[in-house]
Amino acid sequence: MPVETAGYQLLRGVEEAVHRRVVGQDDVIEGLLIALITGGHVLLEGLPGLAKTLLVRSLAGALHTSFRRIQFTPDLLPGDVIGTPVYDQSTGEFRVYKGPVFANLLLADEVNRAPPKVQSALLEAMEEEQVTIDGIPYSLPLPFLVLATQNPIEQQGTYPLAEAQLDRFMMKLRIDYPRRGEELEIIERVALAPIEAARPSGEEQVDLLAAAEEGAASAPEILAARAELNGVVVEDKIRDYVVDIVFATREPVKAGLPEFSTLLEFGTSPRATIFLIRAARALAYLKGRDFVLPDDVKTVAYPVLRHRLRTTYEADAKGIDADQLIDRLLDAVAAP
Repeated sequence: MPVETAGYQLLRGVEEAVHRRVVGQDDVIEGLLIALITGGHVLLEGLPGLAKTLLVRSLAGALHTSFRRIQFTPDLLPGDVIGTPVYDQSTGEFRVYKGPVFANLLLADEVNRAPPKVQSALLEAMEEEQVTIDGIPYSLPLPFLVLATQNPIEQQGTYPLAEAQLDRFMMKLRIDYPRRGEELEIIERVALAPIEAARPSGEEQVDLLAAAEEGAASAPEILAARAELNGVVVEDKIRDYVVDIVFATREPVKAGLPEFSTLLEFGTSPRATIFLIRAARALAYLKGRDFVLPDDVKTVAYPVLRHRLRTTYEADAKGIDADQLIDRLLDAVAAP
């Protein structure tokens, strides 16, 4: 059983380390652990001030791996992300300067503030775990994880992510307002904390992210935990269920969802099938089981599908969003 494995205990240690710095957001933290164990990339969406960046920095602080942060801005260039050849006057030759993408954990902060040519610099990295600089491919360190953040309401000065870019993200996690009790805990833990503790110096922040906390996981340990997912069984009925869900987005009339023809622009790609299986497997693993249940698929369906279901203008006019479509989808497709 996964509960008995070192990988399972390791991930729970990471979860506890993140919770020491972040109040609440249990579902989001669980989603980040699923991404970590499966190697999927995550798009974090939430209003300003809801701890999107803190979540990623806290995860980085709980891992003994390399971490880099890129603040996406309109004047950013692709070379600022992946790197560029630099002329070395001492040798008279060009040498490759590797950009911040060469890290185990990459925070792409406010990714939609950079133009498409910069966003596309991450396409090869997210899909093939390598980048090409001056015609030469360079492998990225493993594990490699992109955690991107964006503000859902701000439109001025932003560039919506292209469909090809969105499809490379395994999940889209939404960060909501904390509950009342959690807000009170934030006051106790942060607002009433001594100023020195609440605002550490830059040097202390670097030390916090570089040092391994209790329960921290190294890159080899994370990769070893990923291998344990092979022991989580996905029965044929679960596989059929996932395929039925995906095909219902492509052939909604056959699935008994004729209204989707006017509410949904197009169905999901095979990546949705792959990520639904991987995420459900990882969730079962985190729950201490070595088999996947239909409820696991239903739980991960929202973060895996919400950024893949592009609603039409008619749906937007009726106030119907992707999560509401997923509600209808799961109601229509019979679970085993």
